Amino acid sequence: MSKEYDYVILGAGFAGMCMAIKLKEAGFHNFVILERDKDLGGTWLANSYPGAACDVQSHLYSYSFEPKPDWSRMFGPQLEIWGYMTHCARKYGLYPHFQFETVVNGATFNEQSGKWTINTSKGDYTATVFVSCSGGLSQPAMPDIKGLQDFKGKLFHSARWDHSYDLKDKTVAVIGTGASAIQIVPTIAPTVKQLFLYQRTPAWILPKPDRAMKGFEKKMFATMPFMQRLLRGMLYWRNELFAIGFVSKPGIMKLAQKMATRHINAVIKDETLRKKVTPAYKVGCKRILLSNEYYQALTRANVEVITDSIKEVTSNGIVTANGEERKMDAIILATGFHAADGVVPFAIKGTNGLDLNEAWKNGAEAYLGTSVSGFPNLFLIVGPNTGLGHSSMILMIEAQVHYAMEAIRQMKLNKWKAVDVKPEVQKDYNADIQEQLSHTIWQTGGCVSWYQDKNGKNVTLWPGHTFTFMKRTKTFEPDKYILAK
Repeated sequence: MSKEYDYVILGAGFAGMCMAIKLKEAGFHNFVILERDKDLGGTWLANSYPGAACDVQSHLYSYSFEPKPDWSRMFGPQLEIWGYMTHCARKYGLYPHFQFETVVNGATFNEQSGKWTINTSKGDYTATVFVSCSGGLSQPAMPDIKGLQDFKGKLFHSARWDHSYDLKDKTVAVIGTGASAIQIVPTIAPTVKQLFLYQRTPAWILPKPDRAMKGFEKKMFATMPFMQRLLRGMLYWRNELFAIGFVSKPGIMKLAQKMATRHINAVIKDETLRKKVTPAYKVGCKRILLSNEYYQALTRANVEVITDSIKEVTSNGIVTANGEERKMDAIILATGFHAADGVVPFAIKGTNGLDLNEAWKNGAEAYLGTSVSGFPNLFLIVGPNTGLGHSSMILMIEAQVHYAMEAIRQMKLNKWKAVDVKPEVQKDYNADIQEQLSHTIWQTGGCVSWYQDKNGKNVTLWPGHTFTFMKRTKTFEPDKYILAK
């Protein structure tokens, strides 16, 4: 027997919780939040590796409607962010709506009833509106390395950290040098016996302007909320300046590249190591990373940066292209996520049995990153081309949730059974997005990044400022949708 709801939300991260909170505020309480993990948190539950922290300022990486005056640091650590999320879940009464350890196997839209049926490990759920909030950083990317399954030591992905395994005095390999690796390496380097860091492409890294928040600041923000709003506004507009360099004036990024180069030269004195960690592409082409500790860790006697490509993994270690084998106790895969693949891990079928993976075979597309033609009453939060390289994703999440809520309100008001964005609207919108992206540093900077799919199409990032996206999503536009009564 199917469980019937008005709304089914997939994912209990920041996006799913925001959608749930706004539904409750609007008086819509007949919804469920399906979550495959054992608790809420999404990215901030899965990524509990040593050193995990946000690279966006805490006072901006939080809901605009739920400020936290007592952040411990300018950039929040993982556990504190997760604690903030549990606070929000309690305050807004979300726990009765969670259905944890529920794996979605598929979702199908019924054109006659105008409802979605979501098949899960705990039975079927039926809903008028299906909101997918699974996010781009939810599917860990496992590298295609020969023999990986043959390794007899400890092997795990950074997003599936095994806290029961003690790294102390172990010989450890870290594969990858992205956002997770630059936090993991400095944290575990003082503990392990030997750390081999396998680098395919170095990242540009800037100093992280992090510090502990002072006691008087916390008190001031608690007693004078407008001061916290002032700080949030200052952080917001400062971050928006970076978008100019990414999108419209790539030449500005030369200044950031000089800063990043100075950061390397100030810390690393060895010329060989300097060359290894200095990228050959323009800063901003890949995600710019922040750290005050990563380069320092690379200079330790027990850390070696290996740039030879990996040939295979054996039962005891890793063999590089030059034939050298290094033996190790553990391999940590800091190899990121399937952010740009546009492949959903289960079948979502819309009108006429259209499968979303088939619709996205040439690259993921949606209107405003939220609605997909042929999939009525489906809203994606953190959908295609809503990612940011310069600011807080929660800004985009709130904008998309607002748009979805406007659609839901109009559906209720006008008694529409279904809303489906017109195919020509989606096509024209995405053509415009790709045209804008073609001039950005992400496409002209001389690199291949996780922002792009296998065909080189950037399906991840928004080519502009967050305020332009907020303006676009402020009002639901019925004329751009096929409306069914």
